[in-house]
Amino acid sequence: MMNDMDRPLILISNDDGIEAPGIRELALIAQDMGDVYVVAPMTPQSGQSSAMTVNAPLRVKQHVAAGFGGNVKVYSVSGTPVDCVKLALNRILPRRPDIMLCGINHGSNAGNNLIYSGTMGAVMEACMAGIASVGYSLTDHAMDANFSVTVPFIKEITRRVIAKGLPSALCLNVNFPVGKVIKGMKVVRSAASHWSEEYREYIDPHGIPFYWLTGSQINEEPGATDTDLYWLDRQYATIVPATPDQTNVAAIEAIADVFE
Repeated sequence: MMNDMDRPLILISNDDGIEAPGIRELALIAQDMGDVYVVAPMTPQSGQSSAMTVNAPLRVKQHVAAGFGGNVKVYSVSGTPVDCVKLALNRILPRRPDIMLCGINHGSNAGNNLIYSGTMGAVMEACMAGIASVGYSLTDHAMDANFSVTVPFIKEITRRVIAKGLPSALCLNVNFPVGKVIKGMKVVRSAASHWSEEYREYIDPHGIPFYWLTGSQINEEPGATDTDLYWLDRQYATIVPATPDQTNVAAIEAIADVFE
């Protein structure tokens, strides 16, 4: 008879919050591969990157697993995605997870979005703890986004990572294009990019201006064929190997010449 230790333990989180359809889809996909624990923010936390709560208590609530699959354990946390991972590892999970999955995010985490992403913040946190970790995102912000086209790719990637693991201190940022067909997968780098017209100005009823985050992502190297933004535009899923260590090793000698 198979016991709990025979099946991989899978931790799932997100930055869109416990009520987001994307995390329910990911839990349904993963439950055939192992024992699933969902630990996600109580409220949307997009753009939180690796932020964590330091000046307020954190509350944890266990939920009935309706919509997540019959054997999934579901918890929400009154904090950020990183808070969710930290609490899961320290207080909630019965043992160390074999893999951590985040998403499915509603919206792109390609290009420079990787830096801002709460989804990838959670992935980086698990990666720093030595856990094989993958973030999944669909380039559609709608809450009624259709995730069905991503399912076979998520199954394949997740199964391969469970079976083979990932190199030390390395995680994956996976993005899927919107559309009825995904032509395949490409392992690439993040495109150099920036956001234009980031804030729109409005006037409140008292005549006082306020600002709302908006804008468009600009690919700074549209002709480069080895980037995520290039291949997403051509209906391919992209896999970017990422690392929490942001040291520019190649620049150490040049910077040492300046300061030593």
